[in-house]
Amino acid sequence: MNAVNKVILHDLDIDYHEKLRGKCDSIIHADGKYAPCQGCFGCWTKHPAECYMKDSLKQAARVIGQADEFVIITENLYGAYSPAVKNVLDRSIGISTPLSTYRGRQMHHTLRYGKHGLLKVIVYGDITDTEKETFTYIAERNAINNGFEKSEVIFAEDFSGLEDLV
Repeated sequence: MNAVNKVILHDLDIDYHEKLRGKCDSIIHADGKYAPCQGCFGCWTKHPAECYMKDSLKQAARVIGQADEFVIITENLYGAYSPAVKNVLDRSIGISTPLSTYRGRQMHHTLRYGKHGLLKVIVYGDITDTEKETFTYIAERNAINNGFEKSEVIFAEDFSGLEDLV
């Protein structure tokens, strides 16, 4: 049986970062201590899956692209990812190539690393029913676009047992 490569991306504080570290193979802390994507597309063309910016997200596309299971823990922001998490996801566009193909009867970018298992999104913070619907839809679309077989969204009422949801 093959081991599952699990990657966690989160916007929690450093205490949770340390708690989550032992629950995955790789962890990305969306702490905002990195530059936003510049839109140069170098990670697509010049140096595949590697950002030219020399900060903590230089290899983010490669790490996320090789994940069998990708867990995102994010605060709700109007039914979408927190800005810190969104910045990391923007910087990981290199998990695909600029070429296109059909997946699910729709046009998507060709995957650089092939298919993956599960995209799990754990959302915390105040959230309305409409925002839950929006978040579920976003996760489903992100799963298709990034080659995950399925997506799961969990809405956490509070932080108690959060690390057990991973």
